[in-house]
Amino acid sequence: MNRISPSIVAAASVLLLAAGCSSTAPANTEPVTGGNLVYATGDAEPTCLDPHVGGNYPQALVATQFLESLVSKNAEGDIIPWLATEWRESEDGLAWTFTLRDGVTFSDGTPFTADAVAANIAHVQNPETGSSTGYLALQKVASVEVVDDTTARLVLSEPDSALLDSLSQPWLAIESPKALERSQEENCESPVGTGPFVVTEWNRQESISLERNDDYTSPPADAAHEGTAYLDSIEWRFLPDSASRYAALQSGTVDVIDNVQPDTIVAAQKVDDIEELNAPRPGASNRIELNSSKAPFDDALVREAFVRSANVDDAITSLFFDTAERSYSALSSVEKSGVSKPELFGYDQDEAARLLDEAGWTARDADGYRMKDGVTLELDFPVSTNQSIPAEQSLFEQLQATAKEAGFKVNLEPLDLSSWYGALGENAYDLVSAPYTKVGPDVLRILFDSSGTVPAPSGYFANHAQVKNPELDELLRSAAQVSDADERADLYAKAQDIVLSGFYILPLYDQQNHYLYRSDVRGVRAMPTVSTPSLFDTWLDR
Repeated sequence: MNRISPSIVAAASVLLLAAGCSSTAPANTEPVTGGNLVYATGDAEPTCLDPHVGGNYPQALVATQFLESLVSKNAEGDIIPWLATEWRESEDGLAWTFTLRDGVTFSDGTPFTADAVAANIAHVQNPETGSSTGYLALQKVASVEVVDDTTARLVLSEPDSALLDSLSQPWLAIESPKALERSQEENCESPVGTGPFVVTEWNRQESISLERNDDYTSPPADAAHEGTAYLDSIEWRFLPDSASRYAALQSGTVDVIDNVQPDTIVAAQKVDDIEELNAPRPGASNRIELNSSKAPFDDALVREAFVRSANVDDAITSLFFDTAERSYSALSSVEKSGVSKPELFGYDQDEAARLLDEAGWTARDADGYRMKDGVTLELDFPVSTNQSIPAEQSLFEQLQATAKEAGFKVNLEPLDLSSWYGALGENAYDLVSAPYTKVGPDVLRILFDSSGTVPAPSGYFANHAQVKNPELDELLRSAAQVSDADERADLYAKAQDIVLSGFYILPLYDQQNHYLYRSDVRGVRAMPTVSTPSLFDTWLDR
């Protein structure tokens, strides 16, 4: 990914990509109503369409089309109205009062009121729901007071400067309280929201059918139009093979694809009737986390030695064709609070060897791997084939090879998503690449506070580096309670220094979000919140 400033990224995510993008673009400039759009995703198929349950990115991708949040963000990163029209923080920071949009109904006819807000927060916080992302984001919400139909007050256990960021995410989107009373199986099949589309059918391992909500009235403040969506319907297909997705896009049997391979992006740049939307995700960078809770990575010298042995720059250059730029930060380049430390992550085999010698890994076995007290320097690295594109899996193989030069034996184990979660839950890993998307720098608290080693009700925990550092905990908790932007930035900078200088992670690049679409598909944008595609403003120029 070519490096672009946050302001350019944000602008790209909200500007309608209209006529004039290519020399073959049709002449229509006014949106046309009607038609079916086919979206082909290469991400994992959700096991549940309700993003309250679990809370992963594949759920957010499709849920953006039929669920809505209390607030959103604009191109500049400011919080803007959505289902809430305004909000007010109490002087002590322990309560937030939201004024809700009046006259909005869920697609099942249930009115959107403060009772719905209370029911949704209770649903996310209920351990039986099995939430992870939403649950972790709402840890400071102690209760919800229903003041009246259009006023809800969130009462906190302590101030939370990241609350509005959290509420903008799809994993905390608002669902019909009537629908939430159904069984989880029913609600997973067809969640009910206030959004521009409605789930009508889910053919597992094939597709999800979405139809326009003709009673829709509640677009976010930065939407390009009022009223209902232009599209009649969306067919959301699951096509895990990257080459097949691109071939379908080229042939015109699909209109938009995601999870695009780097070589495909380069090839598409030469095709007149295909456009690209590059929308890196906010929150954490894409990184490898080193499990510091057990040997050998409980030794900081060994962690640093592995980092020094990893030739990330050459791997990115050879595999990503300038579609990704190396990161030296725990945070995405989208995040203004990110701290970059390139001096800590240079490739240096001599230094890796010196560090391993100092750590006592001085012997070698017949294959050249380092040994200490008769134990081989061996690392288990489970890889989610659903979340790591083939280019990234090849990058891991290249890092495996350069680590071997230093004497590390890295065991790469490709796993499906369920087995990958199982390996993490059993602490059966030394290295892991686990994407985590959360709006704002508070993602650092989720990933590196010691409380993050305790599983959420879903069984998932986010602190995979298993960092337990009281100084870091205090910095992250203080930052979460401070309203002053400069003071918060300083606290987050100090927290990142601890994470980076402790060699708990090996940063790679921004979490990739490349969408390709046919040039007669207009109005495609990525939400400025978590960079998921929004198809409300999309229309077909055919």
